[in-house]
Amino acid sequence: MTTTATRPIAELTVRSILLGGLITLLFTAANVYLGLKVGLTFATSIPAAVISMAILRYLPGATILENNIVQTVASAAGTLAAIIFVLPGLVMIGWWQGFPYLTTAAITGFGGILGVMFSVPLRRALVIDTPLPYPEGRAAAEVLKVGAGSREGAAESARGLWVIIWSALVSGGFAILTQTKLAVAEAALWFRAGGGATGIAGGLSFALIGAGHLVGLSVGLAMFAGIVIGWWIVLPILTAASPMPAAGIAEWAGTVFRSDVRFFGAGVIGVAAIWTLLRIIGPVTNGIRSALAASRARRGGAIIADTERDLPIGLVGLVSLLMMIPIGLLLWSVIAGGPLAGSEVALIGGALLFILVIGLVIAAVCGYMAGLIGASNSPVSGIGILSVLAASLMLVGLFGRGTPPETTQALVAYALIVTGIVFGVATISNDNLQDLKTGQLVGATPWKQQVALIFGVIFGSLVVPPVLNLLGSTLGFVGAPGAGPNALAAPQAALISALAKGVLGGDLNWAMIGWGALAGAIVIVVDEALGRTGRMRLPPLGVGLGVYLPMTVTLPVVIGAVIGSVYDRWAKRQADPEAAERMGVLAATGMIVGESLWGVAFAGIVYATGSDAPLALVGDSWAVTAAVGGTALFLILVVILYRYAQRMVRPA
Repeated sequence: MTTTATRPIAELTVRSILLGGLITLLFTAANVYLGLKVGLTFATSIPAAVISMAILRYLPGATILENNIVQTVASAAGTLAAIIFVLPGLVMIGWWQGFPYLTTAAITGFGGILGVMFSVPLRRALVIDTPLPYPEGRAAAEVLKVGAGSREGAAESARGLWVIIWSALVSGGFAILTQTKLAVAEAALWFRAGGGATGIAGGLSFALIGAGHLVGLSVGLAMFAGIVIGWWIVLPILTAASPMPAAGIAEWAGTVFRSDVRFFGAGVIGVAAIWTLLRIIGPVTNGIRSALAASRARRGGAIIADTERDLPIGLVGLVSLLMMIPIGLLLWSVIAGGPLAGSEVALIGGALLFILVIGLVIAAVCGYMAGLIGASNSPVSGIGILSVLAASLMLVGLFGRGTPPETTQALVAYALIVTGIVFGVATISNDNLQDLKTGQLVGATPWKQQVALIFGVIFGSLVVPPVLNLLGSTLGFVGAPGAGPNALAAPQAALISALAKGVLGGDLNWAMIGWGALAGAIVIVVDEALGRTGRMRLPPLGVGLGVYLPMTVTLPVVIGAVIGSVYDRWAKRQADPEAAERMGVLAATGMIVGESLWGVAFAGIVYATGSDAPLALVGDSWAVTAAVGGTALFLILVVILYRYAQRMVRPA
């Protein structure tokens, strides 16, 4: 068979990198603000892909692979904003007065680059040779394919694009309605259970419904099991042992959840993460062997398809080791002249070994979690909890407890900085493999995506410090010195810094973490037993996520998973089941797109106006109507969107 030379398809271009960088400025700032405000960030891959298509389609020679590079750059930078789950803790403990630009950028950038490097050898194991669903990766790929297909005039692609557009408009429109207060953003009912308290709560979020459709029924049911364990068993028991405050049941349940149940959930996630690592050691090892074999074949002159070309494994190893030099210098600058001076060798040596070993472990676990439940739903902050616990225990082993207050403060700060670097590894590996899955589905070149990810890390690390500085200096953080009345909660940073202080100070509540670990072990046994019977599995990480995250986030995902399962059963009965299922995926994707894009816009409005509710049209007197009417409207719109998707499968 002979082939003729063809012009290479544009992929890693200057304009794709620059456009990705521009989108990064918007998404990173929005994610930093929202993460500090409510403790959640939104996935940026799909919104970036939509914006990229809207711009590049009017430029000559634009390709689906070029659009893929744009979303890769922007998603890496947007994800890196999750460093805010750690670094504000340095201000909260009084170690930093602000966010020094170079130090903040270095912590963010060094961890992110290591995250790219560590996840390169995982691609074959966790993206190619795996049944993991990668919900957001699939959704981003569908967006890119529909955008490309509609330009070619394909009928199905055109119908699919309309499904995305209408789903996005409805999703974004309802999100706007919640900001006017005419409909509630979440509904909750709290009540006494025996001597304690519990409740039912769910967010009226199309994005979460869409995410549930994409993760599938198995993960959805696992998350529901976590809700049952955490909210309807553990919470009533713990609240029964705690006096109810004057503020009422809702505050009672919320306080106990944040102070105890989340630690229980962290224990479940910890055991599940360790078990996940043990299960994937084999595939990961095989993936590294495949990468080494590909490198040897390339040196031997063998022709390897572009879709199989990663960054050379030798280069990956060299860059990873060379990164230890600037990281070591960064850590030395933290220690020099302070209470820890004189212990540089032990502290820096231990930290570098910790970053290499724990970083590799976390890269594998986070990549697996992203494949299982999606990057935006992965409990990365739970991984941050485990990391700061490990880093703090390492320092306890070196220094013991009972050190002078200034030394303890310095040790807590050092643990947070080391955790910040490891957290960069976690967030980027969590995002990287999701992007590589998108690339696999659209025929991208892996090494070009990996280079784009490095650009994304650089862009993000340059943007995060000034945004943090601005918000920290104008609004402040709850619990930090000088915090004002509009201080941002930064819940994960508060929890992680409290953990570091608890371990180094000797007053951490290990009991709840231990009980959670025991529950996680029981869930693993149940999951393995179900696997042997051939029935639906109960992924332990999904259970841990259901315990750890607020029910307002997890319950809509569970509902979305059930709705998606019902839709897929309908799709299997159609003449073209794959096309029918794909239309459902596009409807779910549109739900995520609309709310995500509005999240970006709303963050800008909030920041510009300085108001927590800049679009509010009514007050508290409308609350009951907003709850009842908003919930009814939400459910009706969900039904309408899925009916519309079904009609697009069988056009008139």
